[in-house]
Amino acid sequence: MRQYLAAVALLVSDYDEAIAYYTSTLGFELIEDTDLSATQPGKRWVRVRPRGATETCFLLARAASSKQIAAVGNQSGGRVFLFLSTDDFERDYAQMSDAGVKWVRPPTVEAYGTVAVFEDLYGNYWDLIGPAPTT
Repeated sequence: MRQYLAAVALLVSDYDEAIAYYTSTLGFELIEDTDLSATQPGKRWVRVRPRGATETCFLLARAASSKQIAAVGNQSGGRVFLFLSTDDFERDYAQMSDAGVKWVRPPTVEAYGTVAVFEDLYGNYWDLIGPAPTT
């Protein structure tokens, strides 16, 4: 048996601003933007993923209820929510910095790799994690 996570729903305030942030600022690729308004007015099926990823993506889900709106940017209660792994920390840190990413904690070298914490468009915390140093 083989299983994997196909998508992670990420609550957003607006589809277009979320697409712009995740594609332009983080460098993700837009893999789908399907209009579902024929059955659900204003709803879209929007998926993005980090470049090079093959399975898991994010479903950008526009918040539709007061409970969902309250959770935008706080889906993990203020903890780091998502972990973006990279094969080249310095490259991605520099590109993301140049694109305006808001860093919450500067890079540190840990046993598991180089890590820095950033805040996305809505306030969710992410780790950018590079390979562990080799000895």
